[in-house]
Amino acid sequence: MPGTSLVELRLLDGPNLYFTRAATKLVLDIGALSDLDTADAGTLAAAVGLTRVRPGDPGSAHRQRFAMRLVARLVRRVALGAGTARLGLRVRTGSGLREVVVAYPWRHHDRAVALGQAVAQCLDACLQDTGGDPPTAAVVDERLAAASAAVRAAPAGRRPSAVRSRVPVASVTGTNGKTTTTRLLAHIAMTAGLRTGWSSTDGVVVQGEVVEPGDYSGPAGARAVLDAPGVQCAVLETARGGLLLRGMGVVANDVSVVTNVSADHLGMQGIDTVDQLAEVKAIITRVTSASGWCVLNGDDPRVLAMLAGTPARPWVFSLHPDSPALRTALDAGGRAITVLDGQVVVLRPDGDPDRLVDVLDLPIALCGLSRHNLANALAAAAAALGLGLEREAVVEGLRTFSPDVRLNPGRLNVWSLPVPGGTVTVVVDLAHNEAGLEALLDVCEGLRAPGSLVRLGLGTAGDRSDDLLTALGEIAGRRSDQVVIVHKEHYLRGRTLDDMQAQLATGLARVGVADVPAYADELSGLHALAAGAGAGDVVAVMCHADRELLDDWLHRHGGTQDGPDQVRAKVVAARGQHPLEQRIADLHRAAPVDRQRLLLALLDADPDDPRLMYEWASALDADGLTAQAVPAYRAALRDGLREPHRHHALIGLGSSLRLLGRPAEAVSVLTQVAAERPESVAAQAFLALALLESGHGDQAVRLLVESLVAHAGADDDRAYAPALLGYAGELPAAPT
Repeated sequence: MPGTSLVELRLLDGPNLYFTRAATKLVLDIGALSDLDTADAGTLAAAVGLTRVRPGDPGSAHRQRFAMRLVARLVRRVALGAGTARLGLRVRTGSGLREVVVAYPWRHHDRAVALGQAVAQCLDACLQDTGGDPPTAAVVDERLAAASAAVRAAPAGRRPSAVRSRVPVASVTGTNGKTTTTRLLAHIAMTAGLRTGWSSTDGVVVQGEVVEPGDYSGPAGARAVLDAPGVQCAVLETARGGLLLRGMGVVANDVSVVTNVSADHLGMQGIDTVDQLAEVKAIITRVTSASGWCVLNGDDPRVLAMLAGTPARPWVFSLHPDSPALRTALDAGGRAITVLDGQVVVLRPDGDPDRLVDVLDLPIALCGLSRHNLANALAAAAAALGLGLEREAVVEGLRTFSPDVRLNPGRLNVWSLPVPGGTVTVVVDLAHNEAGLEALLDVCEGLRAPGSLVRLGLGTAGDRSDDLLTALGEIAGRRSDQVVIVHKEHYLRGRTLDDMQAQLATGLARVGVADVPAYADELSGLHALAAGAGAGDVVAVMCHADRELLDDWLHRHGGTQDGPDQVRAKVVAARGQHPLEQRIADLHRAAPVDRQRLLLALLDADPDDPRLMYEWASALDADGLTAQAVPAYRAALRDGLREPHRHHALIGLGSSLRLLGRPAEAVSVLTQVAAERPESVAAQAFLALALLESGHGDQAVRLLVESLVAHAGADDDRAYAPALLGYAGELPAAPT
């Protein structure tokens, strides 16, 4: 009979999935025990001291649970023989029915390793072929004694390396937003005057200067930050990989932040479901001090559930002020932070809301377009206040943190790239999973000019499941006007380029998008997308590998980073509004002569603005200056007036031409707008008037009858619709 094998023996230096202190993780292949005859399995159980157990059928889930109990008994007996009377122990199922995971705390490296090896060897020996019979209790006792002696003889070895910090520490985790939240929280701490260090996927940073580049979102990054000279506050991005492979780098935090939990990196290190992933993320909440704060996303049920496992005080954030999650935190004597009346506010039990800042004054939220960054801002503000930072510094930090290449590289960096006729908006963002891509495309939709296109460079790292990759393709195909695949050769992580392309293409094909071109890298994809983009379009690249190359290319081609004012202007334009929308609305309430005077002043400052020229034409028209209104309407249309004002300008132009005695020209203009806007009663009515004055009264009548029938609402009117349309059909049709 083959023996079991030691699959993995890993020492976790800090708080981890199993314990809030350093622990050993032992993964055992129990295939031989799983295949053992039921009677022999029962005999073996009795030999190790397990009574009244039922081994279950070979290969069953019941047998796996039996194996977990048997292995736990072996670990405890070996440890007891080696001198450890009380040993914390966690035993879990592994990846599949033929694997179990055992975890126990450790204080000395070499002895912890020796215990794991001794247990595996003892289990192997108990399952070796001994003439077809399982070992007796005496034989098992002998082997356990030998295993215990080996552990006692092992040198102690080093102590765990997790650090107990002397400065305030905030740990930040989540599937999306942890890097941005880490950077924003660190920015607030520096604004408060503290020498601040932080670790993230970009490296170890002190006071904004990278002291060690690379992915330092694990325990090595935490130790490097806390070892940096003079650091007064530490903000630690804490990723799942480090938590699973090494544990946390600190023994405890003062504040923990969990942004969200969604499907990402599933199928790795034994984490196959989102619920298991949430359990990993919750590690940082379990080691938050009782006097500290646990900042949790109340809009994510898995995150909110972490309240049950933390000793810290609750501070819940939500985008919805009426969320039950906020009440849960307040009822527990905690805090809440949300958006109320367009402002970020802190809520306390039995207290008035503390209004921190307007959402429109949050650069990170892109005028409210980026709802996930708005949530990140709520989380960072709560964490900053939880660390005891001054309220004024928190507000100032929120107002001054922009999503640019200096403060938040690779996260929703917005650029303006000059092209003939205007500019293209370029957005560079990590967007590494479904939630990230949806958020990126929300921003793109909010930035593109009316009638313009969203063009996406689609790609991600290879350590994602097939389902996630195809889902990314579906999202991209459904929400983008043009998609190209951008490869990331250095981020394949076990996949091939062909496999990545096939998975993304499968998702695209499901929503009817085929023959999508692929480019070798992100820079080539950006170049191709920008080459085909027109003024007002938005080009977005899911950027993992070439961010600095993209930044350099954009600079060399005249691109400029958008600040808060530029982003605000684009958002307003995308809504069909004008940067001076409120002033224009006020002008509509002014007397005609004042309206003209004020509009002339605005036009003097910007004579090529088509919206202002349209408003000038409308003001002339309303004051009976029809002859002057016509060239103004034409100028506004010529200079690129966009909807919803373009068709109004066409109607105004057609009406003015009719009033000037030029009905044929009026018919030409109004026929165009009536075809473009068949639902517009005004367009149909003005066209009918122009037709009448040009000698085509029968066509005018037919047009009016058809328009009336199309917009009839009463049952009585609809009853006559067939007869009216029949009579109208006998008249000549209006021109098309």
